Amino acid sequence: MKILVINSGSSSIKYQLIEMPEGKVLGSGLVERIGQESSILTYKYLRGDVFLEHKTTHGIPDHTAGLEEVAALLTDKELGVIANPDEIDIVGHRVVHGGEKFAATVIINEDVKEKIRSLFSLAPLHNPANLLGIEVAEKIFTHAKQVAVFDTAFYQTIPEVAYRFAVPNKLYEEHGIRSYGFHGTSHKYVSEQVTKYFDNPSLKIVSIHLGNGCSMSAIMNGRCVDTSMGLGPMNGLIMGTRSGDIDQSVIFYLVNQLGYSLEEVNELLNKKSGLLGLAGVSDMRDLKALIEKGDKNAILAHQLYVYRIKKYIGYFAAIMNGLDVVLFTAGVGENDPLTRSKVCDQMDYFGIILDEEQNKKRVPGINIISTNESTVKVLVVPTNEEMEIAEQCYGLVF
Repeated sequence: MKILVINSGSSSIKYQLIEMPEGKVLGSGLVERIGQESSILTYKYLRGDVFLEHKTTHGIPDHTAGLEEVAALLTDKELGVIANPDEIDIVGHRVVHGGEKFAATVIINEDVKEKIRSLFSLAPLHNPANLLGIEVAEKIFTHAKQVAVFDTAFYQTIPEVAYRFAVPNKLYEEHGIRSYGFHGTSHKYVSEQVTKYFDNPSLKIVSIHLGNGCSMSAIMNGRCVDTSMGLGPMNGLIMGTRSGDIDQSVIFYLVNQLGYSLEEVNELLNKKSGLLGLAGVSDMRDLKALIEKGDKNAILAHQLYVYRIKKYIGYFAAIMNGLDVVLFTAGVGENDPLTRSKVCDQMDYFGIILDEEQNKKRVPGINIISTNESTVKVLVVPTNEEMEIAEQCYGLVF
């Protein structure tokens, strides 16, 4: 069975063609800058045991054109990995927000699409793009079942005491205002990899997903019990351009005293804050380059970034009444020894003792970076959201 996994953004399409149940990746890639004359299409395809890369830059006007080019590459006589689009059995779509309407992966029909549309207000930057990807895929891959995998589904096990806000009840009952959580597909994948690795499904895990967007989840017995993100993906940790947790009074001060509009506040906290607001750069690699030059703003930004992560480790350890595993994943989590080292520094009260030499190594698969004396295991666990989506799609249909 061949499953095409699609992650459709507002101006991009990330894709991966996976043969299941083997989990063999046949092709993958990214369509970037959709709607611009300088759109970038990257395609990696399997030949023997190695992946070759094909990359072009040209105008791709919309998502329909982007997915048509993806289909053309996958079926190309020289570059392709399948003969025609009908060989694709399932198209699995990442959908960011399922609200309380979706607690599991579902086959897409008109009712599902309408419910995704009804959640636009909860995820205005993500759900419209996700739905657009679904509608375009339905036209191109007519033979395939279309399946939706929701980022928020992993958090349906969080208890009410953790997801409710202390606001009037009618705001929750009538408008669904509560904490939902995001990056659930990633947290689910890596936490399951860890329970398999240790052959122990009852672990108490803190999962730390650090990329341009950052989040943490507390997981007990394979079930998520709390998470750092909330109604939207701005809450919790400091991120590339998002502020993370902030005193609500700041918003009123910006509006009432400094004359900001609500749209400007939203833009400020979502796109101009975080590492970008503190240090002028949003990418951790650029931040580290500034740190090496002694830039005071960059040093402080990284200190704040690490401090917030440490706070959530303590918070989640208290919620779970214990801690067995701390794992790092995603772009920064997997590739930045400095951040991992600073997060684990002076955490011996929790039983966290890092092996600095092991932390600096880059090894394939799961890597334990704590010492033998550490009562809490600290791991680097590569995430693979596309594989998790493929596995959920396969499990749903078979």
